[in-house]
Amino acid sequence: MTKSDKPAAPACSCGSSSAFADCCAPFLSGAQIPPTAEALMRSRYSAYTLRDEAYLLATWHHGTRPLAGLFDDDVGLTWLGLTVKSPLRLRLRKRQDARQEMHTDASKDTEVRDASADSDAVEFVARYKIGGRAHRLHEVSRFVREQGRWFYLDGNFSERLNSK
Repeated sequence: MTKSDKPAAPACSCGSSSAFADCCAPFLSGAQIPPTAEALMRSRYSAYTLRDEAYLLATWHHGTRPLAGLFDDDVGLTWLGLTVKSPLRLRLRKRQDARQEMHTDASKDTEVRDASADSDAVEFVARYKIGGRAHRLHEVSRFVREQGRWFYLDGNFSERLNSK
């Protein structure tokens, strides 16, 4: 088998264009820490697809973390895909809010301020199937950074789960 015949590495389930080994696997194995809220959110999605309860609980903020049993109620759920909707839009909204707060000191760099923020939000749509029916989970997840690590805090969902 030549290099050109080598099979492609499996794509990461988080929806990035990277291979799983180069994307979420280092986070799930503990070899690396997700550097952003979006990276944590994507790695948590991958953990859900792999039913990695230990990772999900470890990356859930202690103040909102369930005790256990994330997968106790096996309803035949299959994850189909993830689309990140607006980390950029949310960051731009934060920058706009920061500019309004700092209108008296226009010389401050809002990009640096945003990069050092200890909270963030990521909007996404996760597609899944239960019992042959496709569904969509639309959520805006909130994250906090404590001692250099990002944690999932909570999420705001659509009023109902959307069937597709």
